[in-house]
Amino acid sequence: MNNVFALAVVVIKELYRRKDFYVLFILTALITLLLGSINFFDDDKIVRFIKEIDMNLIWLSSLIIAITTTARQIPSERENRTIFPLLAKPVSRCEVLLGKFFGCWLACGLCLVVFYLFFAVISGAKDHSLDVGSYLEGFWLHWVCLAVVISFVLWGSIVFAAPSSNSTISLVLVLGILFVAQHLKKVSLQLSEPGSTILSAIYYSVPHLEFFFNVRSLVIHGLPMPSIIDIFLATLYGGAYGAFFFLAAWLSFRNKSLA
Repeated sequence: MNNVFALAVVVIKELYRRKDFYVLFILTALITLLLGSINFFDDDKIVRFIKEIDMNLIWLSSLIIAITTTARQIPSERENRTIFPLLAKPVSRCEVLLGKFFGCWLACGLCLVVFYLFFAVISGAKDHSLDVGSYLEGFWLHWVCLAVVISFVLWGSIVFAAPSSNSTISLVLVLGILFVAQHLKKVSLQLSEPGSTILSAIYYSVPHLEFFFNVRSLVIHGLPMPSIIDIFLATLYGGAYGAFFFLAAWLSFRNKSLA
C-alpha cells in the first residue's frame, strides 16, 4: 500500500500543477456569478435556474477533469519512459494501476469539495438556506460516479493508443449514458428483432450513471434525497462496475508490451 499511496500522491500533485482545474473552476464561477447578478424581483424560478446552471457546470467540469487526468496517466509514463524504472523498484503493474486510480479519484474528490463549497455559497446567498445533508449526499454519489468513470477511462488508456482518442470516446460515451441511456429501453420496445434485443442488451449492460448517481434535480429543487439504504446500494452498484472496469484494465495491462 505504500507504493500505491506514493503513486496516488504524485497524481494529485500533477493535477494541481496543471491548469485544468483552475480554468474550469474560474469559468464555472464567472458564468454563475454573472447569471447571479441578474435580479428579477427575487423570483424563486430564477434562483433555481442559477443553481441548475451551476450544478450542470460542476458536473461537466468534473467529468472533463476526471477523464482528461486519467487518460494521460499510463500513456505519459510510457512516453516519458518512466514506467520502466517505476516497475523496476519493484512495483507491480497492479500497484501502478491502483495508484493511478486512487490518485485520480482522490484528486477529483478534492476538486469536487471546492466545487460543492462554491455551490453551497451561491445557494446560501441566493436561496437564503443551506441543506447541508443534501449537498453531502449529492457530493458522495457524484464522487462514486466519478470512480466508475475513472476506472473505465483507465482501461481505455491501455486499449487506445492516444490520450486524445481515449478522452474523446470516453466523454462521448459518458455523456451518452447520462442523457440517452434511460431512453434505450423505450426505444427497444418499438424496434423489430434483432434490433430490439441488441438495444435491450445495451440498456442492461451499461452502468446507469443517470439513475443511480445523478441527483442534481433533487439538490437544486430541494426535493427529498434518497434514503441511506438507497445510497448504500448505489455505492455498491458503482463499486461493482468500477471493480469490473479496473479488472479489465489490469487484464489488459499485465501482459501488454511497454516498449
